[in-house]
Amino acid sequence: MAGSRVFSLLASIHRFDPVIIRFNDSLQLRWYGLAYVLGFLAGFWLLRRWARRGVGGLKEKEVADFITYAALFGVLLGGRLGWALLYGIREENSDPWWWVKVWKGGMASHGGIIGLFFFTLYWARTRKASWTGLGDNLVVAAPVGLFAGRMANFVNGELYGRATDVSWAMKFPDEAERLLNSARPEDLDRAIGIRTLLDEFGGGDGSLGRLVLENDEFATRLEPLLTSRHPSQLYAAALEGVALFLILFIVREKWPRAPHGLLTALFFLLYAAFRIFGEQFREPDAYIAGLTEGQFYSTFMILIGAVFLVFALKQKRWPVEG
Repeated sequence: MAGSRVFSLLASIHRFDPVIIRFNDSLQLRWYGLAYVLGFLAGFWLLRRWARRGVGGLKEKEVADFITYAALFGVLLGGRLGWALLYGIREENSDPWWWVKVWKGGMASHGGIIGLFFFTLYWARTRKASWTGLGDNLVVAAPVGLFAGRMANFVNGELYGRATDVSWAMKFPDEAERLLNSARPEDLDRAIGIRTLLDEFGGGDGSLGRLVLENDEFATRLEPLLTSRHPSQLYAAALEGVALFLILFIVREKWPRAPHGLLTALFFLLYAAFRIFGEQFREPDAYIAGLTEGQFYSTFMILIGAVFLVFALKQKRWPVEG
């Protein structure tokens, strides 16, 4: 019975509020922002844990500065620039500063990962530390942030999955926004139905999400116009977050003196594999060379992981931390 109730809940229209607390229209605490905070706090705790053990080359007194700068210049800047270059640049926008307006959404996990890649390189070079040693600890903490981010994607109802008839499928109101802006003939009837509903309930631009959250009748009548989809954000949270973290954490704890670069290699290889697999359940925005954008960009991560793996395996002795 409990399982059927869970499936019944998941099969309904998505009605999670992305805002935790509303102070006013311009000041809000959102789950997405909290996800980043929790990811950074978890990273701080893990890096300090290993710094105290002398694993990875980062001193305990450096952990706070390292995680702060990694968050700002690696995750946030890298994630935003990655989204702008990989996804956002194809959107028509007359505002020359659109790419810096993070409060309007748009972060890419591939960009954040590459941002951390270059940030750790800079940190290691300026402090004469082991780049791969720093990276090995950081990549173990990264899946915690990836998990939190994917769960925030789920709460936001964004990056939803492909159409499906599985018993745990969900219907995401964000699809209604896409239908209203769609030029495809096959979407016309549903778009008209959604526009009629909005007119009936006095909904203007930007109010569809509010109506879904606050008006039960509107949500009930909107649901048949939407497509049942995979909650692919939860799949990604389980693979890129939980599974990836457990594998890397076990390796880090069991073999703390593993060759520098080994954990970094495992992160790139496993993340790419999980992302490529998970993309088959996610509604694609576009295709490149027959692959979804996420799959295409992940193939380059496999190459990076292979380089790190060769580097790690070529070390004749496992490092002695100090």
